[in-house]
Amino acid sequence: MNSIIATQNDENAKGVPREETGVVGEDIISKLHDSILGHILSFLQSMEAVHTSLLSKRWIHVWKSITGLQLNDCFHYVGKKKMHKQNFECFVNRMLLLLANSRIQSFSLCLTSYQYDSTYVNAWISSIFEKGIKNLHIQYSYEVLFPSHSLFSCSSLVQLVLQMKCTLCVPFFASLPNLKILNISGIKLVGESFTYSEELILNLPVLQVLEARGCEWQTMQNIRIEAPLLERFYIAIWRSLSDEACKSSINVFAPCLTDFFYEGDLEQDVILLNSPSIRSASVVIVVDEDRKDRMKKLEYQAHKLLAQILEVQQLKLLFYKVLVHARDIFTHLPAFGRLTYLQLNEITGEALLNILHSSPILNTLVLQNGVSDLNKDVSSASVPQCFLSSLKVFQFKEFNVHECELLLAKFVMANAKVLEQMTICTAFWLRYSDIDMERVTQQILSFPKCSNLAVIKCISVDKLH
Repeated sequence: MNSIIATQNDENAKGVPREETGVVGEDIISKLHDSILGHILSFLQSMEAVHTSLLSKRWIHVWKSITGLQLNDCFHYVGKKKMHKQNFECFVNRMLLLLANSRIQSFSLCLTSYQYDSTYVNAWISSIFEKGIKNLHIQYSYEVLFPSHSLFSCSSLVQLVLQMKCTLCVPFFASLPNLKILNISGIKLVGESFTYSEELILNLPVLQVLEARGCEWQTMQNIRIEAPLLERFYIAIWRSLSDEACKSSINVFAPCLTDFFYEGDLEQDVILLNSPSIRSASVVIVVDEDRKDRMKKLEYQAHKLLAQILEVQQLKLLFYKVLVHARDIFTHLPAFGRLTYLQLNEITGEALLNILHSSPILNTLVLQNGVSDLNKDVSSASVPQCFLSSLKVFQFKEFNVHECELLLAKFVMANAKVLEQMTICTAFWLRYSDIDMERVTQQILSFPKCSNLAVIKCISVDKLH
């Protein structure tokens, strides 16, 4: 090995030009097959891919072998301004015409700079569906007429991302047999006007990820999503987005579901059918304070939703403007027999104790925004099972030094037998107050501890910034 290196060094020392070796300056890329070059160019913005035709005669038609189109009307050339609206329309039309016989597998259309004629956008999307597209991503902020029939007839789709204002007409039965990822936002879903079935069925046999944000589910019939391989389901649904009254529910058959995320106002039912495998869940509920008249219904709806995820192991439960008006949400709560991690924000002392009693093997408790209305007689309250055998970590964020918060800290320290760490982070506003945090810290540290292993940390907001 050393002799070879020595020989190479001798040749270089003799001043042999590197160009004569054929290593430096050789155009290896141009020798690749057009199909390989087309695949590489597909990772570029389509405007850049077309510009490679200027490199040499070899590259004049190479860009026509691309398998993916990326069209973005806010794309800037180096040293140039973005393309004018009319020029961009001509570019898209010409690209789709020249690639009419090409097999395009992925198509990304990002329209954020201008408002286009709806018929143009509809024609572009319809043209792409005819090519047997696999990956489709469309972003557009204006209302557009969407070719619903073309979408539900495109059996080749693997990934679909629609971030746009449009109406999808859902047939009484639709199947997308190869779709694995579905991400929609801003979409309004309605049933076909001539459809009279009691239920609309979306058959998605290999779907793994479903995310729906800010969509209007305005079908008169219930929607049933059959996704036996679905693993992640995220839905943000607000009935306040529409003034129309809608009684339909969203039923999801997902026996393999492991991650569930809900964000909304509980105005519309989301029903999980046979989902015993959920391990991680996040439930964020925000209620319009003008709708106090429906708080009793809210309690029922919250119970109904939580009862579907009783096997969860990690739960983030965030209520905004809810518990002030609906205090009984956590009353008679079913047991979370496998719950080990719990994060809460707005919570009353009574509600907190109720949910702790329903979580017998809880390991970690995170209070994101303190606690309110804790009874002064809490020291005589029954101790939750998790305090006696499993609770090891307690994080208290946004600590405001209220009396009820100090009572809670004292209650935890006095009763959590296996507690290992309790961290208290003070609220931001305390840095401008006259409260003596050193004295508060010493007061907390003086509370009796049931666990000799417990490490108590009081972190001032000044140390976090």
